[in-house]
Amino acid sequence: MSDVYDDHGDDAEDGPPDGTFTDGEWDAGLLEEELRQAAAILDPVPAELRRIAVDAYALHDLEARVAELTFDSLNDAAPVRGEPDPPRMLTFRADDVIVDVEVTSEGLFGQVLPPGPARIEVLGGPLARARLTADDMGRFTGDAPPAGPFALRLRTGGEVVVTEWLRA
Repeated sequence: MSDVYDDHGDDAEDGPPDGTFTDGEWDAGLLEEELRQAAAILDPVPAELRRIAVDAYALHDLEARVAELTFDSLNDAAPVRGEPDPPRMLTFRADDVIVDVEVTSEGLFGQVLPPGPARIEVLGGPLARARLTADDMGRFTGDAPPAGPFALRLRTGGEVVVTEWLRA
């Protein structure tokens, strides 16, 4: 670090031109804190972005498998004539687990395959917005449609599967 402020071979001591510190006296932690304070004043992180980042971190689940979206009727299906507000059909897959979901204005309807009981959480932030239970056939129903981005976390036996996040 001593060459940084060297005056090109002059006899001046190493350090900044104003002499505020000498080599080895500066504190990286103090510098980092001052840079954080300057960034907070000059270019603050928007509160909404900070909230989303905290929410995303709070939702991480290390043992969960991510179920990939394999079908979305908004992108993969032809529109139906005469249907003003057709339900949105979604299919997620994580290896041998398939989750079919229908999102309507009345709520969520779905089925977990292979069929069997499961606990399902409709995620919409750091906490579950709704907790649903799949019956022995793997069917589940939620009374309220998700508002905004959502994902599903399924617990079947000892297995945890989390779907990709989608906007309702």
